[in-house]
Amino acid sequence: MRKVNLIKMKTGEKGVIAHIDGGTDLEKRLDVMGVRKEKTITKLSAFVMKGPVAIKSGRTVVALGHGMAAKIWINIIEK
Repeated sequence: MRKVNLIKMKTGEKGVIAHIDGGTDLEKRLDVMGVRKEKTITKLSAFVMKGPVAIKSGRTVVALGHGMAAKIWINIIEK
């Protein structure tokens, strides 16, 4: 199992959120958006040069800022 942060995850890859480096405030913000530990996500797209990262979590599509995405660690689901 490969573990990377959301920034380094490839577009189209699926993974399970392992942990979030950012404290309880960040975890609460993400939880409201449906992004939480042990949830399976798919990376939809990312912009170059520190732009937003779009992910799908369940039925929800969320765009996260570069700084926030860098704090989310994912266990990649190998095909």
